[in-house]
Amino acid sequence: MALTDTALRNAKPKESDYTITDGQGLSILISSKGGKWWRFRYRYLGKPKLISLGTYPEVSLLQARARRDQARALVAEGIDPNQHKQEEKQKAKFEASNTFKAVADDWHALHNKNKSERHQQRVKRWLEFYLYPSLGNKPISTITAPMVLETTATLQKQGKLETAHRIIQTTGQVFRYAIQKGFASYNPAPDLKGALPPPVVKNMAAIIEPKDFAQLLRSIDSYQGTLTVQCALKLAPLLFQRIGELRHMRWADLDFENNEWRYLVTKTKTQHIVPLSRQALAIIESMRQYSSHGLYVFPGGRTHERPMSENAINAALRSMGYDTQTEITGHGFRAIAQTLGMQELELDAKHIERQLAHAVANPLGTAYERAQFLKARKVMMQKWADYLDELKAGAKIVPFKTAETV
Repeated sequence: MALTDTALRNAKPKESDYTITDGQGLSILISSKGGKWWRFRYRYLGKPKLISLGTYPEVSLLQARARRDQARALVAEGIDPNQHKQEEKQKAKFEASNTFKAVADDWHALHNKNKSERHQQRVKRWLEFYLYPSLGNKPISTITAPMVLETTATLQKQGKLETAHRIIQTTGQVFRYAIQKGFASYNPAPDLKGALPPPVVKNMAAIIEPKDFAQLLRSIDSYQGTLTVQCALKLAPLLFQRIGELRHMRWADLDFENNEWRYLVTKTKTQHIVPLSRQALAIIESMRQYSSHGLYVFPGGRTHERPMSENAINAALRSMGYDTQTEITGHGFRAIAQTLGMQELELDAKHIERQLAHAVANPLGTAYERAQFLKARKVMMQKWADYLDELKAGAKIVPFKTAETV
């Protein structure tokens, strides 16, 4: 006869274990110590098998019958319920140890170790602030596209669409790594294409009128900050390089015999050569006595083993009364060189692009080698430096603006 809840409650332990059957392979073992264990008997590949379905009353009669039916269905499909149960346990254990946070931490440590310190910190901040709170403890294989999109909800409300796009992009990179390592089989990021409005592109502030640029150059010459910032600020307009690369300029990378600065472009991972004009060399030489015993030409204020602060140039511009949001930033010197170089000096656009170290390719599709147009660029950089001297001398020198007049 089929079991009832009353019969189960009234089943008492005896001197030895005994079994009460319910039908279709389901039974309950009443142990001599009082425990009641649900069991399912079945045959798999012609052999008798037995699997535990839990204990009573934690697993009710109704639940035990449901588990039995599930096990019978597996047998009908040619699957061993006991093996299936073990595989599900292993899967659950695997997922519990491969949460989004665990996988993302591994990805970040492996794929960003050769990136700049600033980039590493920025990505880590995105993970910790936007992704880990809601996704961190979830098995990465269970995360869906809507879950990822929800992490950008606050950013969307704040209008920070560029950061929201970066969050989704970062998530996609983590999932690609997870798929490669066998932790997931699906990347939800591509399914979110079009889910966010496109970000508003904001160009770096830059002064592109010659007369305004001339006043800026004279203001820089009048700046009274530390020697390191003074020299870096004077050198920035002469070169076409990023401020992050300028502040990491090392003495070991300078070739004074050929008047060149050779370094690895962190953004494109390519070697680059910067011809140094007479004016640029004079500024670098003025730093020799101060910092040549250390690693960096423009060291930090506390130690010569670290470069100057990434905010030093913009802070100096602000102290001179310039708005770094609307007028000029350290990065804006690149835009000035590109614009005025072509408009005022009619410099070759190819030479400017190469000097900017943009990730361009030749007609064969391979990256330009570092000495591309080097002879022409040497002439160009000296011409540009001479032009800046002419701009500064072309009008009466005026003191730089004060913050009160901005």
